[in-house]
Amino acid sequence: MDLIGKVAIVTGAGGAGCGRADARRLAREGAAIIVSDIDEAGGRKTVGNIEAAGGRAAFFRADAGVEADVAALIDFAEKTFGGVDVIVNNASAPYHADEPMGHWVKTVQVDLLGPMFAVLHGIEALRRRGGGAIVTTGSISGLFGEPALAVYTASKAAVVNLTRSLAIDYARSGIRVNCVCPGWVDTGFNDPQFDHDGLSAQDIAALIDRTVPMGRQGLPEEMAAAVAFLASADASYITGQTLVVDGGLLCHV
Repeated sequence: MDLIGKVAIVTGAGGAGCGRADARRLAREGAAIIVSDIDEAGGRKTVGNIEAAGGRAAFFRADAGVEADVAALIDFAEKTFGGVDVIVNNASAPYHADEPMGHWVKTVQVDLLGPMFAVLHGIEALRRRGGGAIVTTGSISGLFGEPALAVYTASKAAVVNLTRSLAIDYARSGIRVNCVCPGWVDTGFNDPQFDHDGLSAQDIAALIDRTVPMGRQGLPEEMAAAVAFLASADASYITGQTLVVDGGLLCHV
């Protein structure tokens, strides 16, 4: 998956989860990476990881749910590395059970409006490079209903259809738009929800064993491999698709 000479933006790349793994994998494939997050310390750590491995990266602090931040992010990428070839919309709002309305609003802002802002302000940057790829992190939760997760499942379901519609709109511009839908991934992202539901480590292990045919959670690096594939020329005839990476969970849901 040769991405040498390409420039990729990865949002939500400051945490020790899928975003950082995405950024590191794309850098390993040869891309220069703009690492974006509201967590400056985490984002700079990701940059350090990439540079220590011989790659090129720069950090830009941006809230994916704030349009002005996203516009500035695109501008920074073009000024820093000369263009934008890949946009990975990975940022997602954390779970806050004690702030129901605030949580709903922030989830929609980051998980749905964030990718829309990236397209609104990034599409011309991609066109200036003759095309490119947009990969958004969805979730298997966007493919079926789940209790107590209405806004999250709704926003991730919207991302799936956003992907399909944008793929149609921009295919003739050489821009491919796809979505990766992870299942359970061992990142800590779900810990606040587990805590709210009173699930112990043993409960979680039993849940995974019961629902995932492969009997384990996925790794961030396994999600990053899917993202890198969809961002690369190996996926040159793939657009508008939802790639499920879930260890077989949806085979029996």
